[in-house]
Amino acid sequence: MQKAARKSPPIGRPPGRPREFDMDTALDRAVRVFSERGYHATSIGDLTAAMRLATGSVYKAFRDKHAVFLAAFERYAALRQEQTRSAAAKGDNGRERLRNMLLSYVEHSQGSEGRRGCLVVGSAVELSAVDPVVAALVSARLETNEGFIAGLIREGQADGSIPRHVAAADTARLMICITQGLRVVGKAGLSLDGKRLVAVAMKLLA
Repeated sequence: MQKAARKSPPIGRPPGRPREFDMDTALDRAVRVFSERGYHATSIGDLTAAMRLATGSVYKAFRDKHAVFLAAFERYAALRQEQTRSAAAKGDNGRERLRNMLLSYVEHSQGSEGRRGCLVVGSAVELSAVDPVVAALVSARLETNEGFIAGLIREGQADGSIPRHVAAADTARLMICITQGLRVVGKAGLSLDGKRLVAVAMKLLA
């Protein structure tokens, strides 16, 4: 009975046995290959090798490469958001929280992770003009990050660590340009003097 179930699982339903791989681990591996190679240069073969899955297992879990990419993007965005929020939370006021957030971007823009690249930035460059689904995901992610930065600025204004005259929305948009630019510079393999760069960026809050 178990053999027959493996050969002919019901259409549209998962196999009767439990999934034999951890989805988050598989998606983390997919994120790495998509970030390094980009969407178009990544094949299903690349994904199955990176995710350490048989082609059949990939197609049982996802419709196609695009579906793998969307799931990987969501996984990456959720993890990066958690990392950014965690870094910001270590500050004692709005200004310190924003500085910690920027330092976190510098950290993730260096070394092997920096060379691997940011999946959001890569998707914006490669896919946003031709894939409306990805374009919407990228826009939503950038808007969420921008809103978070604006919130930190307003928090700093409320606690006195950031001057009231600073335009929260405009400064947050410029900070997004800085953070995403850091990821591009990191992808290019250029060296980053993190503390110095962040100190310059923080002058926007003077």
